[in-house]
Amino acid sequence: MTDRLKNELLDLALEAARRAGALLSKSRPADLGVAATKTSAIDVVTEMDIASEKLIIGCLSEARPDDGFLGEEGASTEGSSGVRWVIDPIDGTVNYLYGLPAWAVSIAAEIDGETVVGVVEIPSRCETFSAASGEGARLGDRPLRSRPSPPLDQALIGTGFGYVVERKLGQAEVVRRMLPEVRDIRRGGSAAIDLCDVACGRLDGYYERGLNPWDYAAGELIAREAGARTGGRPGVPLSTELAVAASPGLFEPLQRMLDELGAWHD
Repeated sequence: MTDRLKNELLDLALEAARRAGALLSKSRPADLGVAATKTSAIDVVTEMDIASEKLIIGCLSEARPDDGFLGEEGASTEGSSGVRWVIDPIDGTVNYLYGLPAWAVSIAAEIDGETVVGVVEIPSRCETFSAASGEGARLGDRPLRSRPSPPLDQALIGTGFGYVVERKLGQAEVVRRMLPEVRDIRRGGSAAIDLCDVACGRLDGYYERGLNPWDYAAGELIAREAGARTGGRPGVPLSTELAVAASPGLFEPLQRMLDELGAWHD
């Protein structure tokens, strides 16, 4: 992969995320409702999720027609270039539906399965997080570094919950047992934002079970390029089974606690 290609992909991701963020901010109907559901009746899709994904794919494919796509709202094409775009047109759809500010547009580019570019656009904060592999992470034009590692009992930890009752029950038990062992726990409703908050030091760590690639692809790269560590269970990469991100000295104690608490299974 050349620097020229990496820069091209980053510029395209930034532009597509900017356009989608503007669409979602300016064109949200006052009577926005649920267009469809997925894993359960509370795992929702709105017409704006669909419109945002269509806009992003159109923007990217116009510039790079041979690339592949994986999108939350159904986009799935292989492509022939070796580049695949992983897209969450609204990460935090329930927040967006209710008019809460914690939602984002997340776009990542993979080359031969490795994430090389990530962009997370957060319109409510007027913030754009970005990263390219080996080149660090940025908030706008400002380089990012994760927060210095506190002891586990002084760590502010982010998490999220699934949409299926059985999974939520298990996640609630993990939180119940974990809460006395850390400073506090936050639940914002967007994995992409939580990972960026680890990158910029607003959270010391973050974990969640049940994420999909479009939830974490961009945010994980941004967190790693800001100096955080990411993974799943001990010795296992981050995946849908378990996602963990934290400042370097906190990562292993947090990962170990989550493993002991069974955060990786329902």
